[in-house]
Amino acid sequence: MSEITKIRSLEKNERIYYIEFDDGSTKLVTENLVPGRRVYGERLYRIGGKEYREWNPFRSKLAAAIYNGIQDVPLRKGDVVLYLGAASGTTISHVSDIIGWEGKAYGVEFAPRVMRELLLVVSDRKNIIPILGDARKPWEYSHIVTTCDVLYADVAQPEQASLIVDNANYFLRSGGVLFFAIKARSIDVTQEPTEIYKREIEVLEKNGFKILNVVHLEPYDKDHAMVLARFK
Repeated sequence: MSEITKIRSLEKNERIYYIEFDDGSTKLVTENLVPGRRVYGERLYRIGGKEYREWNPFRSKLAAAIYNGIQDVPLRKGDVVLYLGAASGTTISHVSDIIGWEGKAYGVEFAPRVMRELLLVVSDRKNIIPILGDARKPWEYSHIVTTCDVLYADVAQPEQASLIVDNANYFLRSGGVLFFAIKARSIDVTQEPTEIYKREIEVLEKNGFKILNVVHLEPYDKDHAMVLARFK
């Protein structure tokens, strides 16, 4: 079995780490906010009295974007995050690790069956607030969600960029950050993904977002891209 030789934080985010092994391989990890607990069967590593969770890029689009060289991951300790499409909790659990107990992540999920799985995750991660709701209707949860530093969107809807703009206008502070996982095949199966990415980005730009970086997610996710943007 390979031995851990080093742990180092990302150049621009001290809450996300790479573990290096003696065989030259690396694993992306976050420090486990709830030591001893797994969320999706991920490996746990004990280093220097702290526990870290492997962040699998085949299970998380944000991890895939990091592996594929996204320029920055502006998620900080204490941030307030609105996460659209929280699903069963894989990525939002790592967001929970990053923002810490001082932060807060509102996890909006539409499907009741999936929400039941998310509730198991949040039972011991009290910095995640689960919301059973429709991301196309932000006014329905506007009495719950406060002003946010970060908007993360991973939703399977035809009008992904439009619903992001609606949520940003409700909740995202000026200068806040957007992570947008574009699912090209959820928008239009007949068009080339690159054309869909371009169209969705244009919607963001026309509605107050400055695009900072775009990263394609292959081989981890086919026909997906991650957009990093800032709300003006």
